[in-house]
Amino acid sequence: MNANLILLTLCQGLVFTNNVTFIAINGLVGLSMAPLGWMATLPVMGYVVGGALSTGLVAHSQSRWGRKVSFQLGLLVAAGSALLAAWAAASQNFWLLVAATVMAGYYSANGQLYRFAAAELAADGFKEKAVSLVLAGGLIGAIAGPNLASGTRKLFETPFLGAYLALAGVAVLGMAVMSFIRFPAVPARKPGASGGRPLIEIMRQPIFMVAAVAAALGYGVMNLLMAATPLAMQVCGYAFSDAALVLEWHVIGMFAPGFFTGSLIKRFGALPIMGVGVLLNLVCIAVALSGVELQQFLVALFLLGVGWNFLFTGSTTLAMKAWTPEEKDRGQAAINFFVFATMAVTSFASGALVTTQGWTWLNYGSLLPVGLTGAALVWLWTRHQSALVASR
Repeated sequence: MNANLILLTLCQGLVFTNNVTFIAINGLVGLSMAPLGWMATLPVMGYVVGGALSTGLVAHSQSRWGRKVSFQLGLLVAAGSALLAAWAAASQNFWLLVAATVMAGYYSANGQLYRFAAAELAADGFKEKAVSLVLAGGLIGAIAGPNLASGTRKLFETPFLGAYLALAGVAVLGMAVMSFIRFPAVPARKPGASGGRPLIEIMRQPIFMVAAVAAALGYGVMNLLMAATPLAMQVCGYAFSDAALVLEWHVIGMFAPGFFTGSLIKRFGALPIMGVGVLLNLVCIAVALSGVELQQFLVALFLLGVGWNFLFTGSTTLAMKAWTPEEKDRGQAAINFFVFATMAVTSFASGALVTTQGWTWLNYGSLLPVGLTGAALVWLWTRHQSALVASR
């Protein structure tokens, strides 16, 4: 770790403070204002749709102005979108809230690149650990997000208005921290120099395809169950403080392994660690299906978080082998687009399924993407084994 990585880790924590708070409150605020119950998680869906729509814009800004300027733009948008969401909550305007969360997606799309920026701030041989450790900064969000949502819930007459205002302050703090980070300078492109392969050629590589599938479906399953949890727990009669506790332990599960996931990947390889992530997702679903006691929600969501960490850190490490430095902006934007597009579908599906089919069928539905992720990992592992045999 160096000073730049420590500061970037703090910024990662502030990103996930925003993310966790949005997840914790947007569904509940949406439910209180939505014209129909199944529309409750549209504000959550808006957040990830905005991220998907922003991946190209973010890639362009990163390529043109570099990491720092692009990240600061994202934080500026975060502050503005939080203030707009506060106005929407105060005026009870459901569609304005959805618009605010779509706008906030630009910040989320920037935040998804912090993990790739971490690798650029580390020496060769430590890139896996840098990615893992910066992702571990999400522990700040694990603690701050649920407590911020719970502590500011009744600050004003309108529930959660204070949370949105606090998020604007979190974004301003992020801008201050980001201003001290020194990123590598954007290399000047020489006239006639190649910009690398076309995106379609990068995406055709098996290693890219599996990294994209694992990142997107791993995030999708996590989002499907996490976004529905506050609604499911409310239906089961639990207080918001109970849902905040479950989300806090879920996000601890997401990021606490970051202190050692990089070392595990360096020792055993990305594919085996990602396989463990798939198994943890299956155990999570089994626990969730076993009942609706508070401890079952807590254990299931904690395991879901750890499984996500193994899959996401592994897929990030895997993806970085699929492009050259000249191609990184295009490759990273493509990966993040698939992640956000999948999250958009699962955000909508979580609200629709949990309010119409219930928590049990939501978990059964999660088995399909988990199974597809496992199949993709087995396919790539088989290809690698065949290549090793052929080279002997």
